[in-house]
Amino acid sequence: MAPADAARRLLLLLAVAGAVLRPAAAEIKQESFKDDSRGTILFEKFGFSHRGSVSIALTGAKAVSKLAKPEPAQLGFFLLSDEALFEAIYEQPPPTDLNPNPDPNTGCVLNSRYVIPLFTFGDLDATGNYSKTFPVSHPDEYSLFFANCAPETAVTMEVRTDMYNTNPDGTKDYLSVGQAPVPTIYAFFALGYVAFLAAWLYLTLYHNRLSAHRIHHLMSCLLLARMLYCISAAEDQHYIRVAGSSHGWDVMFYLFQLVKGVILFAVIALIGTGWSFLKPFLQDKEKKVLMVVIPLQVAANIAAAVVGETGQYLQAWVTWNQIFLFVDVACCCAVLFPVVWSMRSLRESSKTDGKAARTLAKLTLFRQFYVVVIGYLYFTRIIVYALKTITNYKYRWVSVAAEEVATMAFYMFMFYMFKPAERNQYFALDDDEEEAAEMALREEEFEL
Repeated sequence: MAPADAARRLLLLLAVAGAVLRPAAAEIKQESFKDDSRGTILFEKFGFSHRGSVSIALTGAKAVSKLAKPEPAQLGFFLLSDEALFEAIYEQPPPTDLNPNPDPNTGCVLNSRYVIPLFTFGDLDATGNYSKTFPVSHPDEYSLFFANCAPETAVTMEVRTDMYNTNPDGTKDYLSVGQAPVPTIYAFFALGYVAFLAAWLYLTLYHNRLSAHRIHHLMSCLLLARMLYCISAAEDQHYIRVAGSSHGWDVMFYLFQLVKGVILFAVIALIGTGWSFLKPFLQDKEKKVLMVVIPLQVAANIAAAVVGETGQYLQAWVTWNQIFLFVDVACCCAVLFPVVWSMRSLRESSKTDGKAARTLAKLTLFRQFYVVVIGYLYFTRIIVYALKTITNYKYRWVSVAAEEVATMAFYMFMFYMFKPAERNQYFALDDDEEEAAEMALREEEFEL
């Protein structure tokens, strides 16, 4: 493959990576690479203000080629904005019959007029070390890349990267411009869940304690896990902002992310089965759903932790992203089956049990729950991702706020609809309405 054509393909891959890259805090990162032959390595994406800087320190850097000695100018670091990335793709001319083998240097992304070159291996000292801080004069969101344009060349190096903005008082802010409000958002919702949990505990342990079932206590655990998740997320982002390190809060963040994810999907599945407030047992197929959903949630959160902590420079980063997306979608699908089964079971029993009014109330409630669950999963998986992708880098915090608002609204709906009560909506209809309910059941098939 010709070098220019390879460069075009390389830039196209960079464009795809930049499109799917999640906005993240630019913590102080330190990574080691040994005999890495990738043509490009994506480190971080960061939104800079007019007082931004990127600091890079290399230790023990060396390049070994199977061919001739690599040209140091063909290996180096550069910054690239998303807008300039697509322009750089079209800048690279494909090989032609008149010029099938253009100069390799002209096909190297380091020589593109759209990139901001930082330094090359030609700037290293005799021991392969280099350290410098580069100011970012033009505010924008940039991705930090390492490019290896030398053919058949493997690189060994230790890299430390710091990307930050400088506050007016001279302190460093390690959060991207668009992520700056995120700690406050999580702290606000943590307080909201404190109040939510207090009200729910009052309802289940005091006001309606005789009507509370095991599912309601599990829902209390869900609120507690969500509250602790928001607290740990707020602390994690706060410490990253001021110090460039999470000070161990990332461990708590991933732990409570796992716990709240497992409990959430378990609660949705158990509510869908009617466990504890409609029937005291689970059928075999319902147990199998839980046995599938819980391990999938564990796998999804492990993949999310690997992706979040290692960053895009991990060679298997794309694989871990695919694992996360697959298991997350699988959980979302599996958790809906119990709701569908309950609706079908109620529909069948309405023909024989003579309790049309109660059955109609249950079917209506289950259908509302089914629709809301689908809406919540769709919004948090699709709409929030779209907001992360299309929103200007200065407003990336909007996706975090939107996800938390949607989650709070979903929890309030679910907890209100299935709250403990002496006469809840399952049994709210009187016997006088049996005839009207039977007609409604005959006319309305409740098909999904």
